[in-house]
Amino acid sequence: MSASPSQPVVRMLGDEDGGDAVWQRAANGLPQSTLAHAPEWRTVIRRAYGHKPIYLVAEDEEGRAGVLPAFLVRRPVIGTVAASMPFLDAGGPCAGSAALAQALVERLLTEALRVNASSVDIRCAEPLSLEAIPLAHKVNMSLALPGDSDRLWKQFDGGVRNQIRKAQRSGLEVEFGGAEKLDLFHRIFATRMHDLGSPVHSKRFFEAVFDGFGNRARVALVRKGGMPVGALVALTSNDVMTVPWASCLPEYFSLCSNMLLYWETIRAACLEGYGRFDFGRSTRDSGTYRFKRQWGALESPLYWYSISAAPRRDRPAGESAAAACLVGLWKRLPLAVTRRLGPHVRRYLIQ
Repeated sequence: MSASPSQPVVRMLGDEDGGDAVWQRAANGLPQSTLAHAPEWRTVIRRAYGHKPIYLVAEDEEGRAGVLPAFLVRRPVIGTVAASMPFLDAGGPCAGSAALAQALVERLLTEALRVNASSVDIRCAEPLSLEAIPLAHKVNMSLALPGDSDRLWKQFDGGVRNQIRKAQRSGLEVEFGGAEKLDLFHRIFATRMHDLGSPVHSKRFFEAVFDGFGNRARVALVRKGGMPVGALVALTSNDVMTVPWASCLPEYFSLCSNMLLYWETIRAACLEGYGRFDFGRSTRDSGTYRFKRQWGALESPLYWYSISAAPRRDRPAGESAAAACLVGLWKRLPLAVTRRLGPHVRRYLIQ
């Protein structure tokens, strides 16, 4: 692609380009880089759900780099969306300058038009120079880690410590493992997602995550005796440990199973030298927001854009009435049915 001396050069990363290595070199040193910018997702999401990656790399005349990961999600009936990033909290451009970020977004819009996508959805941690107005009701919650788990323990509110002690007195224990524990995790996760009316990711999706991230992925499992009652998946990227997926069985909530599960995972992150623990996104003032806030986690804004790729007015990126109906219907279906159907639906739900 030709460019004037002042115009960044943007190209799409192909399989023949060296893939992950090229992406990693471009992303290295960019402070805006998040878990969503990890190169592993390019293979993980394509392998699990077949969505086509649009991984854009940019460079300007001063040698500054930028990257923007996205996927084409071809959805039946409602149309194709170019999403950055599907299934994750954020994404969007990660770049050394505003001009690079703008060039990356413009190229993504061009690619979306080329394949007749109905919209471009971009979630990011910083506002973009776009006419579209983002939704800003979602926030990311994260906790700075001091490097000393005893010091971290003393920072917690007394109520948090008491709940953790209650779980320990109740005989709950937490163990860590790898892909060999995915069956147990997915059984709990699928059950809880059914209760919440949400289609569940396929087990194949999580297997692809563990294959892609290797020893940077782990399962934490909380047991009551020999019975698994809660589990989470944690991923590490740069200096951060993130928990994108976690569930506990509600009948064990009174034992504070989720508190012990998170404490042992946070403690492991602290002992292993990570600088930050990322709880993931929440809607401000929701129940999950308050759960994360009690640990001392601080919020940072998320900006969710939905841009019409066709020549019509931008649409809001909020939940639709159809989505609300789906939640109600999903709760009423038998668990066995939702476990079979869930992955077929979930692959098209980019949130």
